[in-house]
Amino acid sequence: MLSMAHAPTSEGPHGSGLHQDLHWLFARLKQGLATAETAAVREHGMTLWGYTVLVAVVEAPARTQLALAQAVSVDKSKLVLILDELEDAGLVRRRPDPADRRARIIEATPEGDRALKAARADIETIENQLLADLAPLARTTLQSSLQHLAGEPIAKVEDGRSPETACAPDPA
Repeated sequence: MLSMAHAPTSEGPHGSGLHQDLHWLFARLKQGLATAETAAVREHGMTLWGYTVLVAVVEAPARTQLALAQAVSVDKSKLVLILDELEDAGLVRRRPDPADRRARIIEATPEGDRALKAARADIETIENQLLADLAPLARTTLQSSLQHLAGEPIAKVEDGRSPETACAPDPA
């Protein structure tokens, strides 16, 4: 199998059909970022999914596990495993929701806040390295366009189907 890292280069200024395919372009970027960012967040005691969940927890600490799963597009059962890892590492804690004792509210610990800040700085370094060749306006336009596309436009394309790329439970 040909690794995307060793994919053939494009033949012309706009590349081959493959290099015009949005799925391939996004997959290639995701693969490269995941490779670099996984190594970076691992140094701070978490996985890339753990980092994503921790970002969401810090942004909205009063979220229940169900709301958190929906916010980060992860299956509820997979989220439990991610939270177990984060809790075992001392980065989050779960407490009963005073409004519903069956539900759990997830909060970052002080160590989780410190680890997230350090990991985020490393992630920003990686992202800045990736975008270094883009002019500031191109960076802003890219970020704004991606944020827009990740909202309603992709929801319309998904047309109510379950996301195939969401973190689903491992088949037993």
